[in-house]
Amino acid sequence: MKKTFWAVAVLASASLVAHAGKSVTPIADKPKFSGYIIGQYQANFQENNSNTFNIRMARVSVGGHLLGEFEYKVQGQINGNTSTLGESPRIVDLFVEWQRYDFARIKIGQFKRPFTFENPMHPVDQGFMGYSQNVQRLSGFNDRTGEQASNGRDIGIQLQGDFLPCGNGRKLLHYQVGVFNGQGINTKDVDNRKDIIGGVWVAPAKGLRIGAFGWAGSHARKGHWTDGAGNEHQGTVSLGQYRYAISAEYKDEDWQIRSEYIHSTGYGFKTTKQSGDDAADATVNYAQGNKADGVYALCIAPIIRQKLRAKARYDMYRKSGTWADSRTQYEVGLNYLFCKNLELQAEYAFINDRSLAKHNYSMLDVELSVRF
Repeated sequence: MKKTFWAVAVLASASLVAHAGKSVTPIADKPKFSGYIIGQYQANFQENNSNTFNIRMARVSVGGHLLGEFEYKVQGQINGNTSTLGESPRIVDLFVEWQRYDFARIKIGQFKRPFTFENPMHPVDQGFMGYSQNVQRLSGFNDRTGEQASNGRDIGIQLQGDFLPCGNGRKLLHYQVGVFNGQGINTKDVDNRKDIIGGVWVAPAKGLRIGAFGWAGSHARKGHWTDGAGNEHQGTVSLGQYRYAISAEYKDEDWQIRSEYIHSTGYGFKTTKQSGDDAADATVNYAQGNKADGVYALCIAPIIRQKLRAKARYDMYRKSGTWADSRTQYEVGLNYLFCKNLELQAEYAFINDRSLAKHNYSMLDVELSVRF
């Protein structure tokens, strides 16, 4: 009797599994591994000329879907040395997003801040030797606040969605809003204040977006500092941050035309964060001022479709919100696609930096990008 019972149980289980396999979504699909490497040669023709080969960036990621409606991604980066928070091997993305409804997708973990069009772009697709100065300094890459290099990312939760379908899969309206620590990647909150960052844009035609973004929050540091009277202090310093951006972009398979203005109010720290303990320097950089802004305008246009592209960019950043210390880059170059996974990018930049005794100098940058 016992043998018969177990035989029936096994057959019943097999039948249920076979039936379930026809109608139940698998728990997880096959993980997808991908990555890219950007090799770089850069020459700087200032008074003391310099040139160097460099591994600008190497990343590997794994991602996929769970239960058919959750997307996950884990991505790591290697570049520079291993002595600092900003350049050591580190996790840049680690998140899960619920995607059942187009109009309300919820993401939690560490990921890109929802600020500007350029911030979330792939470094190769962005097309130039680096993100624009205002995005780098005011979107959490090498931020003026002094936080560690964070590649435009933070830890938090975000709600985003698309509304008003217009045909061909395009939606007229997109929104996104998130709550974040305000401390950059791989770092807990310090002052228990959260950043609220969001944006909204319309897409009136295929490839065209016009948007606006806002950011209200703080950046804090636990450490030591010296006041104007020379007295030593230790504790937590919290600096308010308030930013907005206005953006416009047209993009298709060969063309990119984009411009963004960003304005920031809020002080930063004198040094870039290198450690998370009480030994950190929490001195505020009052000399830098509490305002900054910048604007860029770029165009990438096809010479040979899907193969050779010409590019130009005007890129201006004012670290104190005045023309006295503005830094402007005028860039021209070419991008050549051997195939979709192998691209050579080259550009020349003339730079006017009014904070230097000798304002003008030039740079040359050549990068080879490999995706896998």
